[in-house]
Amino acid sequence: MKYSIKTGAVNNIITDCIVVVVWNKGELSEEAKLADKLSDKSLSKIVRTEDFTGKLGETLTIYNPAGLKTKRLLLLGGGDDKKLNSKNAAKMLKAGLDAANKLNAGSVHFCLASIEVKSQNSIWICKRLAQETETASYRYNETKSKKAKAVATKLISIFPASGTRRKSIELALKQGAAIGSGINRARHLGNLPGNICTPSYLASEAKELGDKYNSLTVKILSEKQMSRLNMGSLLSVSAGSAEEAKLIIMEYKGAKSDSKPHVLVGKGVTFDTGGISLKAGAAMDEMKFDMCGAASVIGTMATVAQLKLPINIVGLVGAVENMPSSTATKPGDIVTSMSGQTIEVLNTDAEGRLVLCDVLTYAERYKPRSVIDIATLTGAAVATFGSHVNALLSNNDALAGSLIECGENSLDRVWQLPLWEEYQSLLNSNFADIANLGGPRAGTITAACFLSRFTEKFKWAHLDIAGSAWDSGAQKGATGRPVALLVEYLSQQKV
Repeated sequence: MKYSIKTGAVNNIITDCIVVVVWNKGELSEEAKLADKLSDKSLSKIVRTEDFTGKLGETLTIYNPAGLKTKRLLLLGGGDDKKLNSKNAAKMLKAGLDAANKLNAGSVHFCLASIEVKSQNSIWICKRLAQETETASYRYNETKSKKAKAVATKLISIFPASGTRRKSIELALKQGAAIGSGINRARHLGNLPGNICTPSYLASEAKELGDKYNSLTVKILSEKQMSRLNMGSLLSVSAGSAEEAKLIIMEYKGAKSDSKPHVLVGKGVTFDTGGISLKAGAAMDEMKFDMCGAASVIGTMATVAQLKLPINIVGLVGAVENMPSSTATKPGDIVTSMSGQTIEVLNTDAEGRLVLCDVLTYAERYKPRSVIDIATLTGAAVATFGSHVNALLSNNDALAGSLIECGENSLDRVWQLPLWEEYQSLLNSNFADIANLGGPRAGTITAACFLSRFTEKFKWAHLDIAGSAWDSGAQKGATGRPVALLVEYLSQQKV
């Protein structure tokens, strides 16, 4: 997609489609008023009939409008202008883009100069438009014989608020497009079936990024190398699979080599049967999404390399497949983690934490400024939050607070749960240092308590994205979350 800035009057814009905002009860925005005046009051006539009311996300197309050099004038409902917050503005932009895509308009111009979003500056809507444009253009075609038609729109132009510096707008468009591209990359990896997106496939995708960006160095550790590092916990998960586990290491250098990095850790279970503790058959196909934490890390690393963020970042992905077989780990088995702590495996379907704990221990070598792990970890997170919010637990209140703020700014929100000492005893084992399951209650919290045993040497936050990583039903597919949140957080960090 190409983006441009056009500041001429609406009657001088040559494009396939011009988008103007109409508020609730048919109140015209400043740009819509001008279009109305130039087109012989065509907008006023429509709103008087109440064929278009301006409710949030509503759209209506006027073809070959008089007085304008465009084939289509798209009316876009903005709802109550006094309630146009970030969330509503994003909904409005998405609705406009979806409507423009259905019109097969090759170029679309958004007239947004008078649009004010509560608690946001005029640059925000430019950035969000580019992000929504990229995500609206995503089509999954990888395994289809009949390919979905690509969106016709190739050029998005914007008329931003007056007084806004052109360079600031250009940067915002670039940032938004890069975030949208990273989200799409994560969605695509998540949507691929488990017989294609194996641990080796994820490793090859990371290597391709390393080849593309000089700032990104990628290394892949084999099972033999992980065995030498005593990663017995991670390897216990892949023991039943013919697919070899991989530890994917992506090191991004945006600052001096001695600057300590921020580390992202992604759970990459490319398919999760549950192992010997076999899952029920219903919806098991969705367990291909159990690597969405890894996908979000890869998508985020692609975005930060594209944006050339001036900090150092390390992305770590523990990629495994969890299968039942004669060599699979059994309930009751005891494994030894890289940290030296022994773990009683009470349930082989609580495998994500067994992968993450060794990768978190590996992260210690970077002496990180912060560590964030991202994982589709617990059904309890789905039961608690549904698909709307990511569960957050942390051993550092400042880090948690920063992620909460970044979640609000990026519209990829998080909600913090307690990580109190009282929950730790639920992980007690008679036969090992720790059990991998804490019982039927507080499952999201006890999973994080397990991980906290391996994060005592750094500031750490855990994002359980089990509810937000994909949609089910007719709209089944990966969401690409929380790439936007992670990029927002990393963009705010300084050397």
